[in-house]
Amino acid sequence: MTFLTTSYLRKMTFADKILDFHKGLTPYKRLPKGVEVLFPFDNSETQAVMSAFFKKYFDDNNERTLIFGINPGRFGAGITGTPFTDPKKLEEICGIPNNFHKRVELSADFVYEYINGFGGPDYFYQHFYITSLCPLGFIKDGKNYNYYDAKPLEKAVEKHIIHNIKTHLDYGCNPKVALCMGQGKNYKYFKQLNEKHRFFMEIIPLPHPRWVMQYRRKQMEEFRDVFVETFQRVLQA
Repeated sequence: MTFLTTSYLRKMTFADKILDFHKGLTPYKRLPKGVEVLFPFDNSETQAVMSAFFKKYFDDNNERTLIFGINPGRFGAGITGTPFTDPKKLEEICGIPNNFHKRVELSADFVYEYINGFGGPDYFYQHFYITSLCPLGFIKDGKNYNYYDAKPLEKAVEKHIIHNIKTHLDYGCNPKVALCMGQGKNYKYFKQLNEKHRFFMEIIPLPHPRWVMQYRRKQMEEFRDVFVETFQRVLQA
């Protein structure tokens, strides 16, 4: 983990801070048997696209409201290092060329649906930053695995989740409200953690993008509108 002095932080843009945060991440040890960690940050291509992405959208010191997912997935941030952004959207929507296989991620499909519904990446990222409660993702039996899928894993990563939240608040993000993608276990865990540590005054739960795409795809526009209306309400508060 990287620790920066307050005076040094003031000289950095949000992009610099986020890139520095990811450089300080290391693969988690002592995970439950059969669970592997996703760690793309030592890949030179990932480092290059992350730098391009964050410098393009976050090279300032705007106060942003945080949107928390669960943990990175193997087809999105587990490859690109950029939150809920698969290689295809990174190139075609964000304009950042990359040599990754252009496989899409379901969650990213919906995330960019609501980003575009809110005015597109340039406007959206001025006001919001999407991350995950757990900064590293996991795989078990070749499939995405959530931090809360096993109590030993949840216990093993809790200190990393707490550090993740505190660090983003230290970087100047909005302490009044956070949005949580995942109205079930992710929100329940986040709510309990927030009650203990008082990170935010309010946490607003929203459906998880993958749930929308997998179980409510025909209602995607309705759910997109729910997200957009929530973003507008947060900005007006």
